[in-house]
Amino acid sequence: MARDELQLRAGTLVNQLAGDLRYQAFIPKPLPPAPPLRTDMALLQLLSEADQALGRLDIVTERLPNPDLFVAMYVRKEAVLSSQIEGTQSSLVDLLEYEAEQTARRLPPDVGEVLNHVHAMNQGLALLSDIPVSLRLIREMHALLLRGVRGEERNPGEFRTSQNWVGPKGCPLSQAVYVPPPPHEVVSAMSDLERFIHDQTPMPILLKIGLIHAQFETIHPFVDGNGRLGRLLITFLLCERGALQRPLLYLSHYLKRNRQEYYDRLMAIRLRGQWEEWLRFFLQGVLEVSREATDTARRVSALRERHRNLIQDSEAPLAKSLVLLDALYASPVLMVKGVQQILQVTNPYANTLVSRFVDLGLLRQINTGARNRVFAYGDYLDLLSEGT
Repeated sequence: MARDELQLRAGTLVNQLAGDLRYQAFIPKPLPPAPPLRTDMALLQLLSEADQALGRLDIVTERLPNPDLFVAMYVRKEAVLSSQIEGTQSSLVDLLEYEAEQTARRLPPDVGEVLNHVHAMNQGLALLSDIPVSLRLIREMHALLLRGVRGEERNPGEFRTSQNWVGPKGCPLSQAVYVPPPPHEVVSAMSDLERFIHDQTPMPILLKIGLIHAQFETIHPFVDGNGRLGRLLITFLLCERGALQRPLLYLSHYLKRNRQEYYDRLMAIRLRGQWEEWLRFFLQGVLEVSREATDTARRVSALRERHRNLIQDSEAPLAKSLVLLDALYASPVLMVKGVQQILQVTNPYANTLVSRFVDLGLLRQINTGARNRVFAYGDYLDLLSEGT
């Protein structure tokens, strides 16, 4: 493939004028890439390994005693990691502690962004039975992401009508690393992307999702929140197309770990038409994260079995203790009043049971003081917090 042909493969740079400032914005070509993808044996091998890893993840997850509890926590972990890529400082414990307290205290801004991400993920997955992945779904999820948090003044749920750019925080347009399409090109570019999403021409689903994610980030259709929404889009597409039965493949851990290469690979598409190199990076992420999630699921299953045996060998009230243990896989940070609600028991009974769990090493208090105590299921939380 000729060099000039490669440079124009993904799109073109177009001269723009803003006042006295001249700059170049990138206008992407519609997908699929032309000339077509070069699927050599190395790429096909990586695609096969990634597909197999996804399949093993599905199988292992289904063997968990209650996979929905595991999924609920994984959604929260992804929300934290995805938000951290955008500069938030909130941790998984911060999020879970806020949820556990069930108070009207002011929501910390960073935690608010993570909560919105959780809501957008859950709402988007629920809507997929009625609404396909489409511009409508994308706009609705964007509105959820920015509701009541940083960026809410930037037209949540609406494609941008002003020029945006990518670069170091606070940098002016003149110092941008990348300038997406001008606003009058956004609707057309997103309509082309929607057509590609719905195109029935056969293509391996992981390759197609990789192309869609990169194109979405290249268009950068919103003033804010494009990174978070682009990562959500990967999960929506995997579940909609049946590549995963449950939403357990989240690339934010991989992208955070390889952040600079992620940005470099996207820029290489725009500047040099290197779609294949991007897809290798994307598939490697799917492969690594699938293996990590599979390993985590197995470790969660082993942890649950070990702790059930610990409870059965102790003097804790057996039936209620096992119910509480299972509940901790959905809410590993909680207060005594949370235990009351879960088990429908009195406050003294809940207090006694929590104390038994502390004695067994299953729970530990993570705040100070004797009032409004907050407890964490430490072993499980430590396992899930790896990489956050």
